[in-house]
Amino acid sequence: MAEKVKEKAVVIGQEQIAGGIYSLVLKTRAAQTAVPGQFVSVYCKDQTKLLPRPISICEIDKKEGTLRLVYRVTGKGTGTEEISTLAAGDTIEVLGPLGNGFPLQGERPMLIGGGIGVPPMLELAKALCAGGSRVSSVLGYRSNDLFLKDQFTAYGDVYIATDDGSVGTHGTVVDAIKEQQLDADIIYACGPKPMLRAVKEYAAEKGITCYVSMEERMACGIGACLGCVCQTKDVDHHSHVHNTRICKDGPVFLAEEVEL
Repeated sequence: MAEKVKEKAVVIGQEQIAGGIYSLVLKTRAAQTAVPGQFVSVYCKDQTKLLPRPISICEIDKKEGTLRLVYRVTGKGTGTEEISTLAAGDTIEVLGPLGNGFPLQGERPMLIGGGIGVPPMLELAKALCAGGSRVSSVLGYRSNDLFLKDQFTAYGDVYIATDDGSVGTHGTVVDAIKEQQLDADIIYACGPKPMLRAVKEYAAEKGITCYVSMEERMACGIGACLGCVCQTKDVDHHSHVHNTRICKDGPVFLAEEVEL
């Protein structure tokens, strides 16, 4: 695993790309070793916020040494609200890259992202496409605020599901998969737990290998505090119970290995 580094990253730029959704580009050494599916922990300057905010990596530019983080502001007075005020030239302390990324497999991979689980799938789509895979992406949104959708089209076919039916399939990402009669030899998914549960069931029914990236509220980000455990099929060697640490052992897991 690549060495994680804590450093002061420089803000290259930031913009709001949808309602409550921000895109932040940072110059950081973590870009040199990061892989699709990993995340970084971003530390607030407000000393009352002791814990860093884990944010998934949306894009990696090794040539420029930058990471793009796309995240949602979770409310007034939150760490993410503070991060959203950063502007070009500012510095912010980050730790990363953290966690395990996605394995790059399959000739016909299907990428599934829901809500703020959409951003980490973009770098994965880019990497799989560069490796010669024929990528299809199924993206789920609440409404027609389709952040990042156009960028996915550069790497393959894109299908949309919306909760309100304003764009694409009216329903879930699994509804869209069935409606479009999509097929794949491997599935990658990131999003809220109910979505991951449905995708896991669909993949099992079709006999397709499935990897999921778990979204959890992480604290330390390095596996020490056990604040982000999930239940597993096997006993964890660290805690000796049926759970595992999402930040340290994940956030990417083979779907059949975790309880959703």
